[in-house]
Amino acid sequence: MSLGPYTYVTLSIAHPQSPRLNVSFHTSDLRVRSSVIDERRPYLAFTTSEADVSVSTTGGGPVTDADLTLAREIYNAAAHYLADCERLHGQQSITGKATEQTAA
Repeated sequence: MSLGPYTYVTLSIAHPQSPRLNVSFHTSDLRVRSSVIDERRPYLAFTTSEADVSVSTTGGGPVTDADLTLAREIYNAAAHYLADCERLHGQQSITGKATEQTAA
């Protein structure tokens, strides 16, 4: 079964643990942007009509070594995501063309 595009958001609160928020984007309606607030605080934002998620510096303050590490992890994960999307898209295009030729 294939679902249409959607955004899935859950919040779990299990005492005495900290609340846990999960956000899953499964939509082409996703918008991504980044900017700098007050010339000292960068942020990265993911937005759909259903949810907004942003990442910024530790404690909303100046950039730390930990912030640089996180930014590199996000960059590397995004590059890997892009490579996987390109690879799978290419495979799907080949499979789709083969299926069309067989049906003809």
